[in-house]
Order: sequence, then structure tokens, then C-alpha cells
Amino acid sequence: MNLNRALTGSCVAAVALTATAVLASPALSAPTRAAAGTAATSTDTSATTKLATTLGGKSAGIYLDDKGRTVVAVTTAAAAAEVKAAGAVPKMVTRSAADLTRATNTLDATAKVAGSAWGVDPKTNQVVVSVDSTVTGAKLATVKAAVAKLGSTARLESVPGTFSTKISGGAAIYSGGYRCSLGFNARSGSTYYFLTAGHCGNIGSTWYSNSGLTSVLGTRYGSSFPGNDYAAIRYTSSVAHPSAVGGTTISSAATPSVGAAVTRTGSTTGTRSGTVTQLNSTVNYQEGSVSGLIRTTVCAEGGDSGGPLYRGSVAYGLTSGGSGNCSSGGVTYFQPVTEALSVYGLSVGGF
Repeated sequence: MNLNRALTGSCVAAVALTATAVLASPALSAPTRAAAGTAATSTDTSATTKLATTLGGKSAGIYLDDKGRTVVAVTTAAAAAEVKAAGAVPKMVTRSAADLTRATNTLDATAKVAGSAWGVDPKTNQVVVSVDSTVTGAKLATVKAAVAKLGSTARLESVPGTFSTKISGGAAIYSGGYRCSLGFNARSGSTYYFLTAGHCGNIGSTWYSNSGLTSVLGTRYGSSFPGNDYAAIRYTSSVAHPSAVGGTTISSAATPSVGAAVTRTGSTTGTRSGTVTQLNSTVNYQEGSVSGLIRTTVCAEGGDSGGPLYRGSVAYGLTSGGSGNCSSGGVTYFQPVTEALSVYGLSVGGF
């Protein structure tokens, strides 16, 4: 194992003896907040986020087009004029943000079966419902019936492989017979932590830099999975903790825009690139459902869990899971890092 890579946050793999072993992990640790006065670095100053805040429910989604322009889906002429005044491109659509939210709420109530996922595609003004290869028979019929009731508001797609938390293969950080990956380093005042996936954090309380479990990195501070997929591990005082992913310094955290280019680093599949296709997505893993995820076209395989999603110096997310692989393709979902920073009262950058 390359210890320096692990300590700088570039080591990206979650490893397990079997994917189902997570079910036998210790009970979930309730997330706890750090001391007051340590605000998270989670403000995205991009034009898309500013527009989203200004427009609120008047927008049915915001994304970057192939030319890098900010496009805003709107349902009224007044909102279109507001978008133009802000220097963005309005796109008239038939379904409002409220319409799309009602659709996802319906799916939450009627179609939550393992192997399914959904989120809003602002480019088509629809909710995209995805099913993996395990969704067959009665399960598939349930999902199809729920989608049919939504009419043109939703569309159904099949994805290769199976939705799973990526917890096998690769060298990274160790606890109780498992190996997982370090995502981003963070801090609260003079106390330092690293973030990883929650399905990794549930595995053990003490984390090590070697498979022999003799070099302690830190102890679990908090972990949340399912529902969310993040964990914070508090470093021991003797361990170095630069704010970097490989040779790239991480100075802030934000939420990416749909259509934005992103990079993921993994010890199994290396550094891969792709684009963001959805925000606030729900995935129904075998171990439980996780919501609020970032969906991307970046491929991933077993061993890539917990690792960083970023672009340049900006941290975006922690690898949660997905379907397919880097040969046949697939989709990968990420836990937004801003949520984890906010819950634990941590910040990235400025180390």
C-alpha cells in the first residue's frame, strides 16, 4: 500500500470480503456535530447555484449545455425574462419543479425496490427511473406500474450490472478485515478528520493504514448509512493530513451543476472523468436506500468506494456505488461532500 497516497486522500477503494458483509456490520453510529463555530465549506458560488437560489420554484432545473452555457428550465414567460436578465439561457418546459417533486415523492412511496433508482433529468424535464439486472418479475412489474401512472413525467431505463456499494478490491484504509478508501481530509479548528463512505464507516471503529492493523490512522467519529452514505474518521495526532487529492490541493467544497465535468479517483480503476447527469437522486441498494446523491457518467468498480469526486481544487462527493464497470459502462452515484461537512461541522482547505 502507498501510505502517502492514502494520507493525501487520493486512495479511493472500498474493499470487503463480500458485498453482503456490510449487513453484518456494527449498528449505525448517530452522526454528531463538532463544536460550534466551525462552519462547513459548502457554498457554491457558481452562476447555476445563484440562479437556483434566486428562482426557487420558478425553475424546473438548471444544467450546463454542450457549449458550457447555463440553461434554466422554466414554465412561464416572466421566469424566462428573469433568466435572460441574469445572463443565462431559458428553456420553456411543460412540467414545473413542483410537478417533478410530486413524481419523485410518488416513486418513494410506491416503487422503492432494491435495484432501482430515480432522479430528475432537467434536460428532458422528466424523472428518470433506472432498474438494474436484478429487477425482474414482480419487482419489475411494481416499478413499471408506478412509472406508467406518472405518464410522460417519468421514463424507465435499464442499466447494466447491479446497483451496489463498491466495496471490494484495491488498497486503501483498513478496519476489521475490510479495506475502504479515504476521500477528503477535513478539520474542525485544530482537530483533523478524513471523510469516507458511510457503508465503510459502519464496518469498524478504528482505522489503520496497513492490512496488519498495526499503524493507526484514527477512530470513527460518526457514520451514516443507509439514508446517507458518509462517515468521518478522526485522525490520531501523529498522522499527517494535507488537504489534497494526489497532487491537487483541495481548497473548497461545493455542489456541481448538471452537465459539469467531474473527476473521480479510485485505486481499482485509477482516475476517471465524466459528467454530472442528476442531483438529489435516490438509489435503492440491497442494504437500504440512500437519497440526495449525485449521479454521474463516471465509471467505477469494486474498490472505488469512499473515494473523492472533484474537479480542480473543489471537492464534490464521496463514491457511494453504482452499476456496471469501466469496461461495459454504467453509472456511479456520489454522496455530496457538503452534507457530510455540514453535519460534522468540518471544512476542507486552508490546512
